[in-house]
Amino acid sequence: MAKKKLDSKTFAAQKRGRRRLLTFFRIIRYGVDNFVRNSWLSVAATAVMTITLLIILVVGATRVVLTDTVSDLSNKIDMSIYLKTDTTDKVGADLKAKVGELSSVRAVTYISAEEARTKIAEANSDDPAYLAAINEATNMNPATLRVVVKDINDTTQLEKFVETNTLIKERLNADYKPSFAGERREVIKSIGRAVNFIQQIGVIVGAVFVVISSLIIFNTISMAIFNRKEEIQMMKLIGADKSFIRGPFLVEAIIYGVIAAVIATGLGVWGLFSVADTLTSYQITIQPALDLVKNFALIGLLGMIVIGSTIGIISSLFATRRYLKI
Repeated sequence: MAKKKLDSKTFAAQKRGRRRLLTFFRIIRYGVDNFVRNSWLSVAATAVMTITLLIILVVGATRVVLTDTVSDLSNKIDMSIYLKTDTTDKVGADLKAKVGELSSVRAVTYISAEEARTKIAEANSDDPAYLAAINEATNMNPATLRVVVKDINDTTQLEKFVETNTLIKERLNADYKPSFAGERREVIKSIGRAVNFIQQIGVIVGAVFVVISSLIIFNTISMAIFNRKEEIQMMKLIGADKSFIRGPFLVEAIIYGVIAAVIATGLGVWGLFSVADTLTSYQITIQPALDLVKNFALIGLLGMIVIGSTIGIISSLFATRRYLKI
């Protein structure tokens, strides 16, 4: 008897499971039918969603590219601390070690006065008269510590070291003040401010298009509900669950997001690789962004699908919730 009851419960559970699965497939089918039935509205909603996701993708890619470019430029710019011409290699090595211990310093290079003179001669090797003058003149070039800091906009620690360290104060060249990047530093700071401005504009534009696409999807779903109001009313009268009525519209909204994500991602990746050579010719650091796309293209596509589907689902929920309350 107990076994019979157990078999009965198992059969009932299996039956409920099959019914739920059948309902799920029906919801998907009705959602696809809605998408096809409202073809022009679907195209409009998908197009706006595509533009929205493309803007989000462009803003993200721009942020990566500009951040890498600023970082690369910062690494190439050194801050010069000029020392007396007669600074020995031992003293220079000691100062290099001390500066290198600063937490804000990425790298330090010491160039002796003789090395500086040699580099000047090499740079003017095609001018015999200049070379002769260099060889005859007394070497007055300063020894130099070239310092690369981790943050071009934060030289506080380095400046404090130059002001307080006894050894470096003794060896500072009175004729050449520490550069701390000078005009180049201002260029990098300007680029940094431009990056922040572009990011802010991108976020604002992206937010505006998210709102626009949400409204269009909301109106599309609302029109679809209006066109099927008699059918929906009949379903409500015979006791259909709200989830069954709402489901097809959610599926329709998800289709908008998936199609838009695929198109936007494809256009974004194509555009990035298309402009890569041009940007590289302008000293824009784009290779890290290209490597990121190559290694994580599928994850990026899935992320775009999630974003697009989320926008569609939220818009659809608002539209159906408004009608089902009536």
